[in-house]
Amino acid sequence: MKIDLNTDLGEGGDSDRALLQLVSSANIACGFHAGDAQTMLQSVRWAKEFGVAIGAHPSFPDRENFGRTAMQLPPETVYAQMIYQIGALKSLAESEGERLAHVKPHGMLYNQAAVEAPLADAIARAVKAIDADLILVGLAGSESIRAAARHGLRTREEVFADRGYLSSGALVPRSQPGAMIEEEARAMQQTLTMVKEGRVKSVSGEWVAVNAQTVCLHGDGAHALLFAERLRDLFAAEQIAVAST
Repeated sequence: MKIDLNTDLGEGGDSDRALLQLVSSANIACGFHAGDAQTMLQSVRWAKEFGVAIGAHPSFPDRENFGRTAMQLPPETVYAQMIYQIGALKSLAESEGERLAHVKPHGMLYNQAAVEAPLADAIARAVKAIDADLILVGLAGSESIRAAARHGLRTREEVFADRGYLSSGALVPRSQPGAMIEEEARAMQQTLTMVKEGRVKSVSGEWVAVNAQTVCLHGDGAHALLFAERLRDLFAAEQIAVAST
């Protein structure tokens, strides 16, 4: 059994370089919610150093609230913003002799695209326009995955180690109780169940089917590095290989 383990990068965390030694894919902030040209280039160089797949992590234009503000923008505006952000990181990666492998929207852009078809379609069109070989990462079973498939893109369905799920398969909004799983043992068990059994228990108690192809490891938590190490140990014990392809 194999699983991709991804983390967000270039968002101001102190553990970025260390985390890259434990994951297989990195989603690099493209400036709209965090990061700038220099942090993007540094993140690319670190990912190259450790052989980690490089991905773009575009967002709504919302540095003030770290990309977590809900927005209703015209699809063509979102399309242009995606081209701008993904294209910038692609150029930086290529300047280092690397290639962009995937795109994973950030924050509220990710969450809205999971349920809003026009938004998901705008993102998928932008990814395809830049490079039809790019992988689009989205919430397992979501509108993002369906839109990518309609445009002929390869997809990677994502699950979250430390986030609560609704019975619909959506993530519990951060503003609601149960959004974050604070107990390490519970997060580890949820991850293992999703990867090995293809299901997750919602906050209301129902089991929800998920196609776990990549696990998100949040790099901005206080104990992110320790959790990453323990998650890798768990995968090793269960004979689950960590790889981006």
